[in-house]
Amino acid sequence: MGKSSNSIGPWWWVPTLYFAEGVPYFVVNNISVMMFAKMGVPNGQMAFFTTLLYFPWFLKGLWSPLVDVIKTKRWWIITMQIIMTIMMILLCFTLPIPGKELIESGNTPMTMFWFTLILFILAAFASATHDIAADGFYMLAHSTKSQAEFVGIRSTFYRVSSIFGQGVLVYIAGAVEKSTGNIPYSWQISIGIAAAVFFAVTLYHTFFLPKPDADYDRSETSEGVNKIKEFFSSFSTFFTKPGVGLAIAFMLLYRLPEGFLIKMCQPFLVASQEKGGLGLDTDQVGIVYGTIGVIMLLIGGILGGRYIAKKGLKNSLWVMAGFMTLPCLTFCYLAELQPENIWAIGTAIAIEQFGYGFGFTAYMLYMMHFSEGEFKTSHYAICTAFMALSMMLPGFVAGYIQEALGYANFFWMVIACCAATLLVTYLAERKVDPEYGKK
Repeated sequence: MGKSSNSIGPWWWVPTLYFAEGVPYFVVNNISVMMFAKMGVPNGQMAFFTTLLYFPWFLKGLWSPLVDVIKTKRWWIITMQIIMTIMMILLCFTLPIPGKELIESGNTPMTMFWFTLILFILAAFASATHDIAADGFYMLAHSTKSQAEFVGIRSTFYRVSSIFGQGVLVYIAGAVEKSTGNIPYSWQISIGIAAAVFFAVTLYHTFFLPKPDADYDRSETSEGVNKIKEFFSSFSTFFTKPGVGLAIAFMLLYRLPEGFLIKMCQPFLVASQEKGGLGLDTDQVGIVYGTIGVIMLLIGGILGGRYIAKKGLKNSLWVMAGFMTLPCLTFCYLAELQPENIWAIGTAIAIEQFGYGFGFTAYMLYMMHFSEGEFKTSHYAICTAFMALSMMLPGFVAGYIQEALGYANFFWMVIACCAATLLVTYLAERKVDPEYGKK
């Protein structure tokens, strides 16, 4: 048996819990994109079907009250981790193996991967449910002061999971591909390693995740019933808030350029130069995009938070919008010139990811600003659903647009979409309290 719940300090479980929160998210939403692109699935089909995998995070607010009151958060965490481990193991052993000629043709049908998609969507639902339980457990398992002290730790280890998912696993797949020449096998190995790591984390949590007294089954208590009623009644109050139309427009359009860009950047990096891409090896993408890019995204987010704390949201919005949009030009540069120098490519990606991390801070704070009021928690959950939708809508069509325009013209189209970001920034900035967000 593990330690008693009273003796298990946050250092024993906060880092591993938030690492476990991130790994399946990046396997489902990032590994899938890279894997299908390398398997030769056309960009239109790849982008459409991998965007469908994001639905559980869009919808998770609908069943969050059930997770909050039925069973314990600890039970949900362990159960979902077991399910996700099983899904990763099945993904490893059931991944289809298209022939080399089919892969090179770039016409591998998505129908070949129907069972893979089912496993991914089941893992996605389990991961979204795990997110709800983990965030709730975090607030129950230690004091308010301790929660504040470990906010940075949980964020850091979530980013570590991002580097593991987008960097290490992609690099391993690329290294195996180089040594064997077998693309499907390389992804079986990579997903198998993810499954092994996740199994170890699940086993660890079974014994070392604490059992706080505040974490109990509320399903048969008046508190639990009231929580569910309150959550669903909050939907009507959200859509009658002053300025709700503008707020929804901001949440859907502020990230529009990135919504298109994020689906096509990895396929662009590995596509051959004849097809308008950069022709990078898979392991190189793991380094420049999955590692350097993620680190710069994290740095951008940290500095963005400090900038807003000093200036306030209202005085930061235009600067943030600039950082959100202008770095998209780096992909126009890459597509037009197709540089072969890995340092030039890495620098361009670092600039774009830093800008996105910096500019995204304003988006998060704006959602908090609009959620202020009696139903703050529920209204923020609805805002995060619109945040997910802002990535899904462009993701559905990004691949088909790229196939029609080619990579260079596609990235110029992304630049044109920056006008939407600037328009909603102009409209939203006038409604923000000048003191909101300042320390």
